Parts: sequence; structure tokens; C-alpha cells
Amino acid sequence: MRSSVETWHALTIASIFLAFSWTPAFGQGAVTNAAPKLSLADVRRLALLHNWDLLAAKTGVAAAASQLMQAKEFPNPTLGINTTDIAGHGEATSIGNAYWDRSYDTIVTVSQLIEIAGKRRNRQAAAREGVRGAKARFYDAKRILEQAITKAYLAFLLAEENVRTLTQSSGYMQREADIAHARNKAGDLSDSDTKQILINAEQYQLQAESAAANASQARAQLEVLLGNPPPPPEWTPSDSLELLANESAEEIAPPPASGARPDVLAADADLRAAEANLKLQRALRVPDPTVQVDYERNPVPPGPPPPDTFGVGVSFPLPIWNRNSGAIHAAEAAREQSEVALGKARAQAMFDMTNAQIAYHEASQRSRRYQQQIGPQASQVRESVSFAYEKGGASLVDLLDAERTDNDVRLATAQALSDTASAAADLRAAQTVLSSEDLNQR
Repeated sequence: MRSSVETWHALTIASIFLAFSWTPAFGQGAVTNAAPKLSLADVRRLALLHNWDLLAAKTGVAAAASQLMQAKEFPNPTLGINTTDIAGHGEATSIGNAYWDRSYDTIVTVSQLIEIAGKRRNRQAAAREGVRGAKARFYDAKRILEQAITKAYLAFLLAEENVRTLTQSSGYMQREADIAHARNKAGDLSDSDTKQILINAEQYQLQAESAAANASQARAQLEVLLGNPPPPPEWTPSDSLELLANESAEEIAPPPASGARPDVLAADADLRAAEANLKLQRALRVPDPTVQVDYERNPVPPGPPPPDTFGVGVSFPLPIWNRNSGAIHAAEAAREQSEVALGKARAQAMFDMTNAQIAYHEASQRSRRYQQQIGPQASQVRESVSFAYEKGGASLVDLLDAERTDNDVRLATAQALSDTASAAADLRAAQTVLSSEDLNQR
């Protein structure tokens, strides 16, 4: 797998390429007014650069890294200065009346807290696992985003395909209505049959308008996932449902033999961090000593004690009233919760993979049958019945039934293609795994 530097470098190049590719369509020197076309790969690259959730996950990695930096820092020493036996201004020594010449008793103290019992080690271990968990959550957010972007793009394609199908069906019925009107004038067809065909044509047109509204909603949902800045206005997809469904069969690879899904790695990091924190809370029962070095300047002679003295001392809190029991119990509960969350994440990963495999197999088989068998047969039947109806060899009921069947089959074919590509996206997301070594190196 590529390193994070290589990944971000590739994404940056992709964004620059997209920016230049859009410029002719929207700049002042535009050569053509054609709306820009975006493929599924294009919208994925845009989302990886600008999606809000992914950017938030990236800042989470930076926050975890700063916490690790804090865990590595030593506590600062403490400097104390204490002056006693202060006399008036006239209380000068035989040496003079300057501040340092007066008979003040001055004590300078430097103290340093020393952590023992593995506190520093466990704190750093918990912080390191926090960084691993943040990295894993970032790649899990990336995995979920790619899955969501794919499904949103497919929803947009499906809605547009439904618009085309229903508009085409409305056109078919409108053509039949024109023929029926001519036959009605010739006395070969009743007025009610002509109106019935027109009603069906208008119904298909209304359904097409509803599908167009769904397409607009799907576009808006997709653009929200793309983040800020938004894609160019009036962009159109360059991929088709059939293309993505057929490509998905080639992209599906067997699951890796080793590694785990990023959300499982994140849960594992949480468990390790909770275990390190539990060790830290137990170690906090051991008091940390504070080593102290003193320098005392006594009043100037005559008479003892000597002018300057040095001292060394140590102090530590007495663990009498507080044995950190509450924090230890809380850390134990957090560790148990993390252990349960890890088991749940592993079970969810297995379920997602099994469910995605079943869904992909069913959708691919269904789309293949619609494309190769049911769709062509329904189209042939509609054309045959339409020709027979024009010649007076078929009834109106036969015509409407054949048209309705063909319309439903074309809608179902588009749905099957969308389901196939969507199930493939779910399967890829379920099979996205990283090893602990890969996560540490990224």
C-alpha cells in the first residue's frame, strides 16, 4: 500500500487536473458551453479532498498526535524563593546597605517531580494507541465515504435513467395516440380508446417529472458529500449504470488473508489504550516523590551559622485518604466497554462481508437476466403488439399491457444494474482491510 505522502500527492495532482479540466467550461475564455462531465472516479477524488467528515477525521489524527507529544513531555521543575528576617532600611551590615549586603535570611529551592511505577510509560502507551485509533478512524471514514459517494452517484444515475425511461414510454404512447387519432377519424377506432391512450401517455409524463425531482434530490445529496468547494454547476455524470455494473464485476477481488477492517483496528486500539490507562490508574496509587535542592544564605557574620548552606530533601503525598479507587473502577469499566465494542466490530465486519457477498451475487444474476433475456423479450413484444395494433390485429388492452410491461422491465433493469454496482461498493467496503504494520507506517 502507498504511504500517506504518496496518497495525498496523488490526490493533489488529481485536484489540479480537475481544476484545469473545468476551466474552459466556466472561465471567461470558455470555448464551449457544454456542461462538465464527472465520472465516479472524479467525484471520489473530489470527496477525498473536500468532504467535511474526512477533514474532521484528519484533524482527529493531529489532535491525537498532540496528546502523544504531551505524554512524552517531562513535568517542569519548581523554583521557590523565600526571604525572612527582613529588617528596616537602617538595618545594614558592616559591609554595606545593598540588598545582598543586608542581614536577610534567603532560601532558594528547586524541586522536581519524578514519576515512578511505570506511570510515564503507560501514559505514553495509551497516547500511542490513541494515535493508532485516530488513524484507523480516518481510514474508516475514507472507506465509508467512498462507499457513500458511490451509492449517491448510482442513485443519481438511476433517477436520471428512470426519467429517460418514463419519458420514452410517454413518447411511445403519444405516438400511438397520434395513430389512434387518425384511426378514429377513419372510423376504425372509438373515441374512448384514443382518450385511454392519451391518459396513459400523460401518466408516464407525470411519473417522469416525479423521477426528475428525485434526480435533483439525489444530485443535491451527492454534492453535500463532495464538500466545499462544490462541483461546477450543471455538471452531468459521464458514467452509465451499465458501465459501472459491468466494471464492478472486474473490480471485485477476494478478501485479503491478513489484516482487519479500519473500524476493527480502531476498536482494537481503543481496547489497548483502555488497558494502558487501567495500568496507569493503578500505578497512580504509588506516590510520586518530589526531590528538592535548597540553597540558604544566612545573615552575614559575626556569629554562626555559616553564611551559605545547601540542603537536599524529598517529599511525597501520603496515600491515606485517597487510593485512586474511583479512577481505577472507571478505567476497568472503560476497558470492559472497549472489549465489548471490539467484539461487536469484528462481528459487524463479518456480517457486512457475508451480507454484501449475498447481495452482490443476487443483484448481478438479476441484472444479467434482465439484460440478456427479459429486457429484449419485453421490447420485442411491445414492438409486435404495437405493429399489430396499428394494423387492427390487436386490442387496446393488449397494447397498454405490452407497453406497461416493457416500461416496468426497463425500470427494473436499471434498478438491477444500480443494485449490482451498489452491492459491489458494499462488498469493496466490507473487504477493505489494513494490517497493524500498515497503520503504523501511514
